[in-house]
Amino acid sequence: MKVLLVKDVHKLGRAGDIKKVADGYGRNYLIPQGLAMLATPGAIKQAENIRARANAAREAMNTELSGVAAKIDGAFLTFASKAGETGKLYGSITPQMIADALNAKYGTKIDRHIVDIQPIRTLGEHKASIRLTVDLIPVVKILVHREGESIDLPETPAVAEASDELQETPPPPSNDAAETISSN
Repeated sequence: MKVLLVKDVHKLGRAGDIKKVADGYGRNYLIPQGLAMLATPGAIKQAENIRARANAAREAMNTELSGVAAKIDGAFLTFASKAGETGKLYGSITPQMIADALNAKYGTKIDRHIVDIQPIRTLGEHKASIRLTVDLIPVVKILVHREGESIDLPETPAVAEASDELQETPPPPSNDAAETISSN
């Protein structure tokens, strides 16, 4: 079935595009949700008009969310979790947990549905994409470590500045030094 997309659809296309999709996907999801319409000759004539309106709306959303994208792009989150000997977690780090951590740290209102990552089930460093708009997709770095273990944070500009400040001033007690760097 051929459909004309009325709105941007993640992993399918942008508004105004004509796409061939499975009959059930078009009939049961795209058309009832108002994301697409059947690609009839009359609808195809409207494609350019739909594309122009969608581009204007997309530009407005990009300018509105560019501040949020700049704020969270390259953000570094750490999660402590219980894990087995092989490094496999006893639970998982979910997109909801990532969204909550970003919201708490940066004061944003990110929904778990736009965090583009499968649940994390292993220790180590991972990356998650935050799909703010079709064009704005900042990447967040995530470090998952064992509960109770001290962690070595990778050298990022914010961490490097914090470590320079620590070297200039008298160092605090060893237990507080890791907390000072991780809280920045």
